[in-house]
Amino acid sequence: MKARSRTYANIEELRAEFDTRRDAIRARLREFEAVSPDDYFYELVYCLLTPQSSAVNAGKAVAVLRHSDLLHNQFDVAPLLHQDGFYIRFHHTKAKHVNEAKWKFPEIQSHLVNGTSSIRLREWLVHNVKGLGWKEASHFLRNIGHRNLAILDRHILRNLKKHNVLPTLPRTLTPKRYLATEMKFARFADAVGITMDELDLLFWSRETGEILK
Repeated sequence: MKARSRTYANIEELRAEFDTRRDAIRARLREFEAVSPDDYFYELVYCLLTPQSSAVNAGKAVAVLRHSDLLHNQFDVAPLLHQDGFYIRFHHTKAKHVNEAKWKFPEIQSHLVNGTSSIRLREWLVHNVKGLGWKEASHFLRNIGHRNLAILDRHILRNLKKHNVLPTLPRTLTPKRYLATEMKFARFADAVGITMDELDLLFWSRETGEILK
């Protein structure tokens, strides 16, 4: 039985909105592509810190850890994630994940630069780096220049529902459901003629007013 095609909503509005932000969005994607392998560790740390914490606070925490040269020094990470100027939720658990990623980073780095496809690399990260789920692994890879991986947080899901890509917001995203939703997102991107990566940044800018990473 042939699957019924979905009628997307508010497409012309979406395309018009993208036209006003195209240059800034594509400039941001070029910045991701230009990230040096020397910075991969701190991009990974950023994505380990963002779940249930703001992107701004995660960025502040990474700046502190970078200034302290976490990759080459040994110190207690947790207190640096809970300061007057910012707060990372679940900072003790996340500090453990950051430390584990630090000690495992030579192995992680070898996978990042050996030419593995984005899809296979994401799967490897999910299964081998504690604290990285499908969303966080996709986010990390996007931030170091990989493409066509969906970062399915609540902002993206809400916008996909707005455009009738999803009939309802999923309560949870199992791995199987995550990949199925990513496929729907990819089909929608093809239909509207805007890449999934561009749509991700456009949807985020709707929520925050900024084209964040």
